[in-house]
Amino acid sequence: MTTPSPALSIALDETSDPPLRPLPPSVAQLLAELAAPPRLVAHLRAVHEVAAQLVEWAGGHCPELAVDREAVLFGAATHDIGKVLHPEELSGPGARHEEAGRELLLARGVPAALARFAGGHATWDAPGAGVEDLLVSLADKVWKNKRVPGLEDLVVAELARAGGRPVWEEFLALDTFLTGVGEDADRRLAWQAAHPVGARARGIRVNP
Repeated sequence: MTTPSPALSIALDETSDPPLRPLPPSVAQLLAELAAPPRLVAHLRAVHEVAAQLVEWAGGHCPELAVDREAVLFGAATHDIGKVLHPEELSGPGARHEEAGRELLLARGVPAALARFAGGHATWDAPGAGVEDLLVSLADKVWKNKRVPGLEDLVVAELARAGGRPVWEEFLALDTFLTGVGEDADRRLAWQAAHPVGARARGIRVNP
């Protein structure tokens, strides 16, 4: 009998404290194949959960805003995948994982339109960033209740443009929603911290 990969368990098993929806199966399998560190898998799942909440809220609050839901969820689930190659950046600063993650996904056949999130999630203010890029970047901040006014202003502008409502009204709506998301930040942080940084999940290595 084959023992399930710890990465698959972290990515897919039901959680109640906090409640986190599973990662997309294709992403979970990729993380297992890469023997991704448990802390990384946990982080990706926490950010993916908040991204899903953001997409659901945006769809209900501003249905006029065109958002590729699946792209946002994939982007959130893979945004830090380059830390498989740069695990030192799991516990310290560094940006080498960004381009490394994009290249890793491209090498595995992921379309450039989806691989871009791994390379650009920290440069949300770059020219050409779309609403999907903004939502992935926002999820990567507010999962731990970090508020970034410049990033939120860009999301507010997209909402106001699509829905035709005043900027101040959209600001208040987004702020109220993000405040609610932040209330669970300590539980998400504790869940992530319960997974080790240094140990690597025993997955099947597949060359990129």
